[in-house]
Amino acid sequence: MASQTGDDMEGLDPTQVELLAEQCIVVDEQDRKIGADTKKSCHLMENINKGLLHRAFSVFLFNSKNELLLQQRSDEKITFPGYWTNTCCSHPLNFEAELALDDNLGVKRAAQRKLEHELGISQDQVPLEAFQYLTRIHYKAPSDGKWGEHEIDHILFIQRDVDVKPNQNEVQSTKFVSSNELREFIDNSKVRGIKITPWFGLITQTFLYPWWKNLADIERFKDQETIHKLV
Repeated sequence: MASQTGDDMEGLDPTQVELLAEQCIVVDEQDRKIGADTKKSCHLMENINKGLLHRAFSVFLFNSKNELLLQQRSDEKITFPGYWTNTCCSHPLNFEAELALDDNLGVKRAAQRKLEHELGISQDQVPLEAFQYLTRIHYKAPSDGKWGEHEIDHILFIQRDVDVKPNQNEVQSTKFVSSNELREFIDNSKVRGIKITPWFGLITQTFLYPWWKNLADIERFKDQETIHKLV
């Protein structure tokens, strides 16, 4: 197990601190499981700088008007509080259902679970078969001097009309945007003091818009083999 130093949780939200005990899936750079460790350990820069890497996912949910659902992370979040990002970003956990590799079922189940937890989207509105796996990215990003991210991030697209009821401890705001609206939002973010998560910025810069233009034929972009290293 990685180092557990930095035990002072003073000033952090108690609900978010509880979640730090969750067991993430530790992987090598080929996304092969090599162990498990707490969410806390996986997000401490002390461990990230020693190479600790875990599996994650990013969901991009579009409605029937081809608009993308964005969320603004709550100020209670430990990493990147208050930042705008894609629909849902989190981690599959180290138990059998979310370890499943066939048809990327593990990350799809985790996505279903977290869409309900963060955004109140019931699982029947986002069935597993509606998720489309596209590819993986490997990135590293410090949030502050203590916390950060180092992930192999599985990208999932889904197009469904859903009812959104955000969990305010996770999400402070949401909105649907068109591709042109997102371009304008990101292009003017620095001037307006809007913060964008590093992974969302990377995915937007490298892949998002061509995929977005082809939602009706999105499966042709599926790449099961490549891990795009963006660190």
